Amino acid sequence: MRLSQMTLILSLLPLAQAWEGNAVTESDGERADPARFEKAIAGLKESEQAMYLFERIERVEERKSSAETSQTEVKVARLFPAGTGIAHIALGTEGIPTNSAAYRGELEKLLNSLTWAAASGKPQREAYERVTKKQKERADLIDQTRSAFVFTFAGQEKRGDRTLSKFRMEPNPNYRPTSRSASIFTKVKGFVWLDDASGQMARIQGEVTDDISFGIFLGKIFKGSHFAQERYEFAPGVWLPTYSAYDFDARKFFSSISVHQKTYASHYKRVGPPAEAIPIVRTELEKLGAITPTSTNP
Repeated sequence: MRLSQMTLILSLLPLAQAWEGNAVTESDGERADPARFEKAIAGLKESEQAMYLFERIERVEERKSSAETSQTEVKVARLFPAGTGIAHIALGTEGIPTNSAAYRGELEKLLNSLTWAAASGKPQREAYERVTKKQKERADLIDQTRSAFVFTFAGQEKRGDRTLSKFRMEPNPNYRPTSRSASIFTKVKGFVWLDDASGQMARIQGEVTDDISFGIFLGKIFKGSHFAQERYEFAPGVWLPTYSAYDFDARKFFSSISVHQKTYASHYKRVGPPAEAIPIVRTELEKLGAITPTSTNP
């Protein structure tokens, strides 16, 4: 398991069934009604699918330090679903292209990828099968959280004009992981906020409670590392992340490192599957003068 996979798994933590047994009335310190989390679980699965249908702009700020060096890097990109993957088109730090010719070139590559993905053939089927397998693995991890955590009600808070219910998240002592990836769930705790009106997960903050190994003894994330995420509704029933943060102290190979990463996502827009996205990209290229407008018969 790589460090990047570790952060991905941690982002899937928020949604779980509170406890097996009868529902209880919510008050501070009492276990939450399991039914409160059903919409949230379904919503997170839907958001995983939506990431292959919505374009967005991501700004990633990352600071890495070790005993020898320290570096800070900022990357901004337009992320555009391309059927069997997500295209990353580099932008300047202000969120706009810095080189018009290079930007047009990336859009042309994107159009070619979409055209390929929209076709039917054995290579396309195999590529989509790989995507489906990856999505199923992530959905299975989400389902694992049903029994991995105990949730207790911790009050309510306002976020803008919406009310959020806060729940304390702690490992379920009776949970037995069914995979190495799922074993991470036994080593984190934190808080989850659900939007009262929709039942969807709006926020999570977590902490690593025990060292987590990755890369087959090549690395380790240390106890005390933190992660957080904020999510908002961008279409009816579709809640997507706008902010994610990971603060990890770790060992990779034989060096100690600190990784502090913040990701801001904005400008979400549904572009749909390749067949729907092709006209969007083609029109943009036409406006840039990169291709000749498609002629139509009178």
